[in-house]
Amino acid sequence: MCNCGEENSKYFEPFETVLSEFKGEESDLIPILQRLQDAYGYLPEDIIRRLAERTGIFITRIMGVATFYSQFKLKPAGKHTIKICFGTACHVIGAETIAEALCDELGIALGETTEDGEFTLESVACLGCCSLAPVITIDDEAYGRLTPAKAREVIRSFKKEAQAV
Repeated sequence: MCNCGEENSKYFEPFETVLSEFKGEESDLIPILQRLQDAYGYLPEDIIRRLAERTGIFITRIMGVATFYSQFKLKPAGKHTIKICFGTACHVIGAETIAEALCDELGIALGETTEDGEFTLESVACLGCCSLAPVITIDDEAYGRLTPAKAREVIRSFKKEAQAV
C-alpha cells in the first residue's frame, strides 16, 4: 500500500491518466491492469481498491485476474529480475537444483524479492533458450549451461559488477 497518503494527487496521476483512456468496463480490465503496472511497476493495493471503486468491478474479480496471470505483480519487484526456466529441457537437465542454489544464495524463495530490493527471483515455463539448458536470465540477459555452482557464481559476479558501477 502506498505510504504517501490519499491527499497526494501526484501519486494518483498515472491512475487517472490510465483510467481516462478506457471506458472502465470489465472487458478493459486486463489492458487497464497492464498499463497501471507499467506506471507503478506493480499493482499497489490502494490502486486496485481505487480501480474497483471507480469502475464498479468487484475487487474479487480484479484480484482474480491479477493473480491468475503471471505477468501481474502485487508486490514491488527488485531492481534486477532473475528468471529460472522450468521448460522441459531445463527441467530434465536440472532446473530444480539451479533454483535451490539461487534461493540459497539470495536467501529468498521463488517469487520473492531480496530484503535489499536488489533481486526478484521468478520461475517461468520457458525462456526459449533450450540449447542453453538449464538457463536463467537476469534482466533479460541469458546465462546458460548452468550447474548449481555456476549459478551461484553468476549471481556473485553480477553483484560485484553492480557494486562497481
